[in-house]
Amino acid sequence: MKKGRLTEAQIMGMLRQAKGGMPVPKLCREHGIRGATFYKWRAKYGGTNVSKISQMNALEDENWRLKHMFADLRMQADLL
Repeated sequence: MKKGRLTEAQIMGMLRQAKGGMPVPKLCREHGIRGATFYKWRAKYGGTNVSKISQMNALEDENWRLKHMFADLRMQADLL
């Protein structure tokens, strides 16, 4: 998965600023992102905190690793 240039903590800070009343277009200009990106992040991270995001990323990484292990084992079984 491609990693962005902003961390989850920075994204959560931006969402908090927007919730606090800062206009979204101004916030996007300051951080150099598009409005669509902001709204995508709000839909994805809206009700979570930083620890849940870190846990979710760890689970995604483990899932990716397990999928590749399964694919390798499946390929070896097919070869046999």
